[in-house]
Amino acid sequence: MPRSALPHHDGSELYVSNEAPSIGDSVTLRVRVPHTYTFEKAFIRLYHDGEPRSFELKAGKKNDIEAWWSVKVVIENLSTLYRFVFVAEGKYDWLNAAGLFDHDVHSNNDFQIVAVPAYPQWIKSSVFYQIFPDRFAKSGDKREIPDWAFPRDWNELPRGRSKYTGRELYGGDLKGVEQHLDHVSDLGVNGIYFTPFFPARSNHRYDASSFDEVDPVLGGNKAMFSLVAAARKRKIRLLGDLTSNHCGAGHPWLAKALRDKKSKERGYFYWDKSVKHGYIGWWDLASLPKLNFNSQALRNAMYSGKNSIVKKWLSPQYGMAGWRIDVGNMTGRLGADDLHDEVMHGIRKAMDEVKPDAWLVAENGDFVASDLNGLGWHGAMNYQGFMRPVWNWLNKNSTIGGGFQGLPFSMPKINGNQLVESMSAFNAAIPWRSLVASMVLLDSHDTARMRTVVLGDKASHLSAMAMMLTYPGVPSIFAGDEIGLEGAWGEDSRRTINWDDTSQWDLEFFTEIKKLVELRRSRDSLINGGLRWLAVEADYVAYLRESTKESLLVFISRKGVKITLNLVPYGYEFKENLFGQEAIGATVVINSSDAAQCIWVVESSQKRKG
Repeated sequence: MPRSALPHHDGSELYVSNEAPSIGDSVTLRVRVPHTYTFEKAFIRLYHDGEPRSFELKAGKKNDIEAWWSVKVVIENLSTLYRFVFVAEGKYDWLNAAGLFDHDVHSNNDFQIVAVPAYPQWIKSSVFYQIFPDRFAKSGDKREIPDWAFPRDWNELPRGRSKYTGRELYGGDLKGVEQHLDHVSDLGVNGIYFTPFFPARSNHRYDASSFDEVDPVLGGNKAMFSLVAAARKRKIRLLGDLTSNHCGAGHPWLAKALRDKKSKERGYFYWDKSVKHGYIGWWDLASLPKLNFNSQALRNAMYSGKNSIVKKWLSPQYGMAGWRIDVGNMTGRLGADDLHDEVMHGIRKAMDEVKPDAWLVAENGDFVASDLNGLGWHGAMNYQGFMRPVWNWLNKNSTIGGGFQGLPFSMPKINGNQLVESMSAFNAAIPWRSLVASMVLLDSHDTARMRTVVLGDKASHLSAMAMMLTYPGVPSIFAGDEIGLEGAWGEDSRRTINWDDTSQWDLEFFTEIKKLVELRRSRDSLINGGLRWLAVEADYVAYLRESTKESLLVFISRKGVKITLNLVPYGYEFKENLFGQEAIGATVVINSSDAAQCIWVVESSQKRKG
């Protein structure tokens, strides 16, 4: 059945009257149904205290193409699961978040409404810029070289996997970031996500030796306060990075725990006499002692106490706009211990207490749906439902391997249908609000860079960027991607930016990314719109982003194509070109020699009836 003939519902404002109701509120749910899809009656099935109940939908506004059906329901529980069913003689179709099915389906993929306050509304129009502090910019201030570090000249490439990995120090600092905020503002982003800035014994700083101050190597608290003030003037928010799963072996907590077995800090860790160093490290690493959240004292120190780490850095004095939680999926889990949900909910509660509009997003490399049920993390770094499928679809460089995808073999190559099926499977398992509050990214400090995934193909890279900046969620650009930096794996991707010689910058690409960032931040349909797939083929996809104010059509191909897009079955016609090829009327012929990217405003060509 063509996509134009399918009923559609998602969690966006066109279909759900209130995405964050309170228990007892009434919510109107709407479904758009093409006239070519016939049925006699439609019902919603939802759960009330765990028991299914059904209510009939009523017909509403319609035009020559489609009709809107709706039902008003009362929210009785914290989480409401619902799906729709269309029935007629010989017809029995269920519509849930995974699609339309002619057989009974499980509730795992039902649509979801969560009766808790909404995620921070400012993230809806935000684009973030990920900065690895040691590699972005160097102020020139002289500082003592730590004893763990191997100094490197700024424009040297990172060395390969060796004893130097994680210990090469280029000297980037926060003052350097402040000195180059013009570049950040010029790109158009309005958020910076910093990998950890706490003192540590590595360049990545995921082995914190303190959570109480900014690393003096980066300029200390004084440099952070100055940067926060400068960023605030430019309306740029800063997101911190917290390792709730572990600390570093240089942390005073561990030193006291080793020194005094009766100390409260002793309970912060797991102990094992069979291990040489006596304690359990994350992935058996002595440098990363695993935190034990059976300790209430640790919970108080980390998030629940009045002066906890989570709360302190969100305060007006320190100025963070939220937290990215490192390895959030592993936090609180070890062997028979599974305290993960308690810790996740505790961090969320602490943030809600001191800064209700702070964003909480977790690294969750291999997706667990219950983590994104709306009650814990606002969202996750969307590796599973976006980055990995896009990599696999655009893949020109399988030699990178599947390591970051948890695969012991080369990165697979997939077609457009597999791309959309993979994305849809992720989206169907979580509330819409968790999808749009997740971070959309193409790469990060832990992965190869996208320019290397596509073997330097600028057009393919631009297709990936266009998709990231038009897909539901909060886009995050890894610093340097906008000028075409490369990198074949995590440490290799952490290359410095050459500010003194921009001759190697891909300035043409930078200009195109600026246009896309501006569209993402300003177009209502990209801020508030839903997601409808219009065309899905092996080498291209097209999707609609529709809000109550406007509708956009996005076209992305991974190679040169010659195809015709026809909007007649959807009742739309082209109104305005925003990016890429011009189009007028209800059809467009795309004939490109390379990967193509187009964004148009479309409007209804139908007259309303009834």
